[in-house]
Amino acid sequence: MKLIANPENLKPLRFVIERDEAAGFYLYVYEDDRCIRDDLQDTLEIAMQVAFEDYQVPKESWKRID
Repeated sequence: MKLIANPENLKPLRFVIERDEAAGFYLYVYEDDRCIRDDLQDTLEIAMQVAFEDYQVPKESWKRID
């Protein structure tokens, strides 16, 4: 499972959450094409909350991609 958020007001930042079956959910923060942060959380909800608290990424901006 992979989710992406690319809010217009936060460009050039782009946000990705990827599930790791063995570990949890990784939140990646990209500036242009360079990863500037990765953060492991236990649940999808917590990963989204961290993105909101640290970068103001609204929950409704996440889109699932396959």
